[in-house]
Amino acid sequence: MEGGVRLRAGASKQDVRQKVWDYLEASGLAAFPRPVHRRIPNFKGSHQACCSIKELDAFNRASEIKVDPDKPLEGVRLAALQARKTLLVPTPRLRAGLFNRIVPPPGATKEILRICATSQGIKEYSVPVGLDGKARVDLVVIGSVAVSEEGWRIGKGEGYADMEYAMMVSMGAVQADTPVITIVHDCQVVDIAEDLLDDHDLTVDYILTPTRTIKTNCKRPKPQGIIWHKAMSYEMLGKIPILKSLRYKEKQTGKDVTLQDERSALVNANPPAALNEKVMAGNTGPQAAVDSAQLGQRCVENDSLSHRLEGSGVITTVYVGNIPPGVRVSELKCALREFQATPLQLNWQGAQHRAFLDYKDKATAERAVSSLKGLSLRGNTLLVELAKNQRNKG
Repeated sequence: MEGGVRLRAGASKQDVRQKVWDYLEASGLAAFPRPVHRRIPNFKGSHQACCSIKELDAFNRASEIKVDPDKPLEGVRLAALQARKTLLVPTPRLRAGLFNRIVPPPGATKEILRICATSQGIKEYSVPVGLDGKARVDLVVIGSVAVSEEGWRIGKGEGYADMEYAMMVSMGAVQADTPVITIVHDCQVVDIAEDLLDDHDLTVDYILTPTRTIKTNCKRPKPQGIIWHKAMSYEMLGKIPILKSLRYKEKQTGKDVTLQDERSALVNANPPAALNEKVMAGNTGPQAAVDSAQLGQRCVENDSLSHRLEGSGVITTVYVGNIPPGVRVSELKCALREFQATPLQLNWQGAQHRAFLDYKDKATAERAVSSLKGLSLRGNTLLVELAKNQRNKG
């Protein structure tokens, strides 16, 4: 193995990560932030490896570049800004959307550009780009814990780089031939068994180290979008609000967006329940979208009646704003049902691009706000928050 990292036969992904992290620390190659365990590791010589990207035609031809926010990739972010390229950086853990576009101030000095390339600069000099943004990424640069000369890559185990790429596919921001580059130390280039890779794992086309530029000629297809039943769960949707909007958007186009949890429930369900779930998942045509909206409307109205009979308490109202022109109340109702945020009552004010949702108590309303965070309809991300004025039930 390169650089002294020794892997046993049959090593798992986690075995590979542990060996690389341990070796970087033990050999004195690890750099801030330390320890490198559970991170995309920074290493001595990372800036030198990053600078070699300027020798690649793929970099020089690119006008818009997506670079992960990891510390060892700081040199690539700086190179992109110095070359006056559009720089996109994923938001931390995708909590606030998909990308930040780094926008240096007019007449930025070299020192300001250097700050823009850091995590602090990303916060200060960026504007958000959502799922419906018009990004066209020419080059993708990601961090790795380990990578093979064939282009097989292992990240830190949370799947964000794979997910970000799949989301870029869904929004049309990358194409099948968009190059993917990773920056690592030579010791991170190891033999990786291809059978460790899953369908949703991202591969790389170039590996840059402090001493080498490796063209992998990788023929394994890159992910063609999110494989919902393999990679996504209700827990992930809760952590990453933008995934809810993507799932809703893809369901409307007829894609199977069954989650891991739902797939397991289908397997264990009684036949009638399983059949109903399969029928819902199988509705793919335009009529299915209409039926879904109508079903959502009936569901909201029926639930409204049943909840209204529940008794006393404090009605809590949720404000929904930034509703785009042309959206009908049935579309919002369908989305509310999909996101499990059905209200007692819906006050629709489409002409003012807003609606008010009544819930039986504050806890239910707050859960609805959390569930609907990041929801997008027809390209607009909705503003969802507790209404300023609340009232008691009569």
